Amino acid sequence: MSDQIKFIVDSLNKEPFRKNYNLITFDSLEPMQLLQVLSDVLAEIDPKQLVDLREEMPEQTAKRMLSLLGILKYKPSGNATDMSTFRQGLVIGSKPVIYPVLHWLLQRTNELKKRAYLARFLIKLEVPSEFLQDETVADTNKQYEELMEAFKTLHKEYEQLKASGFSTAEIRKDISAMEEEKDQLIKRVEHLKKRVETAQNYQWMLKIARQLRVEKEREEYLAQQKQEQKNQLFYAVQRLQRVQNQLKSMRQAAADAKPESLMKRLEEEIKFNLYMVTEKFPKELENKKKELHFLQKVVSEPAMGHSDLLELESKINEINTEINQLIEKKMMRNEPIEGKLSLYRQQASIISRKKEAKAEELQEAKEKLASLEREASLKRNQTREFDGTEVLKGDEFKRYVSKLRSKSTVFKKKHQIIAELKAEFGLLQRTEELLKQRHENIQQQLQTMEEKKGISGYSYTQEELERVSALKSEVDEMKGRTLDDMSEMVKKLNSLVSEKKSALASVIKELRQLRQKCQELTQECDEKKSQYDSCAAGLESNRSKLEQEVRRLREECLQEESRYHYTNCMIKNLEVQLRRATDEMKAYISSDQQEKRKAIREQYTKNIAEQENLGKSLTQSPRLESSGLISAHCNLHPPGSSDSHASVSRVDGIIGVCHHTRLIFVFLVEMGFLPG
Repeated sequence: MSDQIKFIVDSLNKEPFRKNYNLITFDSLEPMQLLQVLSDVLAEIDPKQLVDLREEMPEQTAKRMLSLLGILKYKPSGNATDMSTFRQGLVIGSKPVIYPVLHWLLQRTNELKKRAYLARFLIKLEVPSEFLQDETVADTNKQYEELMEAFKTLHKEYEQLKASGFSTAEIRKDISAMEEEKDQLIKRVEHLKKRVETAQNYQWMLKIARQLRVEKEREEYLAQQKQEQKNQLFYAVQRLQRVQNQLKSMRQAAADAKPESLMKRLEEEIKFNLYMVTEKFPKELENKKKELHFLQKVVSEPAMGHSDLLELESKINEINTEINQLIEKKMMRNEPIEGKLSLYRQQASIISRKKEAKAEELQEAKEKLASLEREASLKRNQTREFDGTEVLKGDEFKRYVSKLRSKSTVFKKKHQIIAELKAEFGLLQRTEELLKQRHENIQQQLQTMEEKKGISGYSYTQEELERVSALKSEVDEMKGRTLDDMSEMVKKLNSLVSEKKSALASVIKELRQLRQKCQELTQECDEKKSQYDSCAAGLESNRSKLEQEVRRLREECLQEESRYHYTNCMIKNLEVQLRRATDEMKAYISSDQQEKRKAIREQYTKNIAEQENLGKSLTQSPRLESSGLISAHCNLHPPGSSDSHASVSRVDGIIGVCHHTRLIFVFLVEMGFLPG
């Protein structure tokens, strides 16, 4: 429970609640305040729940909270009777009911927000069947259900897009970048159109350029098809080579397959299998049966103790001695026939063991060969799936390696040439981009300078003049116009320039007035900005002062709160002491002797009396007796021994106890527990 409260307090102190609770203040909340905290948490999940409980009836509050908890699928622990107690506890603000609800809500706030948002649109309104008989109501209900299904699909798509990693900020950034590129391209196209429109055969050249673009696209498509056909041809050739290699290997196998070799191989396999079936497997089966019988016998017998083990060891030793005696007797007889038979038996056992070992080795070699063949077939299938070619063998592999080396040298040379060309191409492309960028920057600077000078469009007119002069020179070269025509053209151009200048004069005057007005407005803006800065600085200083004061007041509040808790603890301690003192007085005053004996005063008086009697007996006897006692102890226990030190410390302890009991008696008299 304490971990639960700690989690609730930590969660409420964080964003977005920022309640600034601690364990004591949260636990000391009134039921109404606790219900308000629960309502605030529910309002964070569903904004419709943001209600001040002082302005709402308790029945409405309970109904609202229960309905939302039902939508959020909160299940309180217990049966039907506990459900009724849960409702009652929610109405009265019981801590055992509200703490688990807060813990459950604060653990999964984000999930519950989503559930509350979806419940607003997915909880179906149940319409009675008698109302559905009306066509308009039925159509509206059908449309409502269709909209609900559409919302489900859209929400699923939204969740998928959200989980896919696409960010709206990145998409907006890309869209803005694409729009900027589009604007730049439109400006460039317009600029090129203006430059090309005056050229001769403009439409015919545009048509030819369009046809060229279409033919280039068609060329790329045909090149792609050609590459695909080349790849298909390459795969077909590889498949043909693989089939040819398979045919060759099958022919070789058929050429080597003679009847004699096949019969010999089959006979060897039959002999091996016959040996395995008739000799090895029955022996292994018999050994396993014996081992199983022995283990069953061991399991069926009762547990053996240490004495049983000793008996078995003694029996084993006796049998071993008997065996040794029999071997000695046999060696004493030294019969030659038995010796020869033993030699033959030894040789037969050695041969049988060798045969078994070789059979096991052969079996292992066969299993290893089968596993290697399986692995080789898997590798062949993998290589076949990877590049569609068969694994080469022998001379073919050597020829393939030499061919591959020659191709690799050619490939390295071509790759080096391509890398150089790519580097040169990248360098040229970068220089082209830099030159284009520099040209655009110069054009923009020129336009800004023209706008500042009030002669915007001057560069364009200059380009027009250059273009016209170029056309004029071309026309002069082509048709051989005379100097009079050139002078007339110059006059016309000069007149055009003068007209342009005259037309721009009024615009320049207006521009000067606007510049003056702009200077005045900038000056006024600077003044307002300085006023704003000074006002903001004053407000900032006031705010910092207020923050310091608030911080100081909070610290004082915390100090007073801690002092309050300390005084409460002291009061409780004093109450406990007072209760103990009253109980002691009651026990002392009561007429019952047993209760009087239970009183602390009686116990202390008894102890004091005993200690006083002991002290009197010690003081009445002369010091010589005590010293004699001590010396007797010392004689019994010589100096330096641990017993002598113990006896002296025991006497000192008795005197110290008497002194302490007298001090306790004086304290009780002064406190009023004992009469003076």
